[in-house]
Amino acid sequence: MTLARRSLLAAPALILAAPLRAQEAWPSRPIRMVLPYAPGGATDVIGRLVADRLSQRLPQRVVMENRTGAGGAIGSSFVAKAPGDGHTLLFHNIGHAVTKALYPQLDYDPAADLKAVSIVAESPMVLLVPPNSPYRTLADLVAAARANPEKLSYGSTGGGGALQLVSLLFLRAAGIRMTEVPYRGGAPAALDLASGTLDMLYDAGLTGFGLAQGGRARALALSGPSRSPVMPDVPTMAEAGFPDATFMVWQAILAPATTPDPLLARIQAEVAAVLAEPVTRTRLAELGAERLVGNSPAEAQGFVTAEMAKWAVILRDAGVRAG
Repeated sequence: MTLARRSLLAAPALILAAPLRAQEAWPSRPIRMVLPYAPGGATDVIGRLVADRLSQRLPQRVVMENRTGAGGAIGSSFVAKAPGDGHTLLFHNIGHAVTKALYPQLDYDPAADLKAVSIVAESPMVLLVPPNSPYRTLADLVAAARANPEKLSYGSTGGGGALQLVSLLFLRAAGIRMTEVPYRGGAPAALDLASGTLDMLYDAGLTGFGLAQGGRARALALSGPSRSPVMPDVPTMAEAGFPDATFMVWQAILAPATTPDPLLARIQAEVAAVLAEPVTRTRLAELGAERLVGNSPAEAQGFVTAEMAKWAVILRDAGVRAG
């Protein structure tokens, strides 16, 4: 056999080996994990924990970078336009599912230009009323709201954040109208709730239960699918009669849509391994994450696509638009 003939026969093997070697080289330099919100929030804290644990596993560091603005669109746009080589990733939350509906003039398409790598964690929220509220149950609150449309108030941070989304979902499920009171953050809203200025406020399960246990609020229902061991007497929304108001805040890792599927799978495998570590599970539970996911890219993308469709309808029907 001639050398030329042998070279032709070997060519397919070389072609197949090239992408394998490229994949094996990942990561060849530090990984940038972009978080589209300011430091200090729950998504930021969870993202930094995951990045730190990934840094312990991989031969290169995973560096968190906060790129804020436009409800997460600025940071997301940066990642969507980055090379799909696994070295620029996005750590986002449920806000990713509503970006397109809220900001129609984006310079990127959240559905087409980003791929989900994996859903990381899910956390419930708790519906609170003031400690001296006349409403002892969720049924009491709903009855009052039905009898007095738009007279009762609820706190919201707007912008497609979890506080706004879970409230809109509840109002839709209960068939009631309340007045939205905007706040710059959950902390000032909690102060107004404790003083009786607000009639209702959702808060993250961990901090919401803390408010209730400290006597600064009364917990009426939990948005998750099951009761919490922290306050087992608080019913779920489904148990209280509103299964369509079940809601979990989620965080996810996403990548540029040009990222090859084998590389997405490799990144997801590392994420799943991190989520299986006892130190990660313990710390995320302390942060209020009741379910760690770590699912496949295909499963994660299917979930995100369904969330986008669901929230587009809810926001449209509620007349919510950020830009």
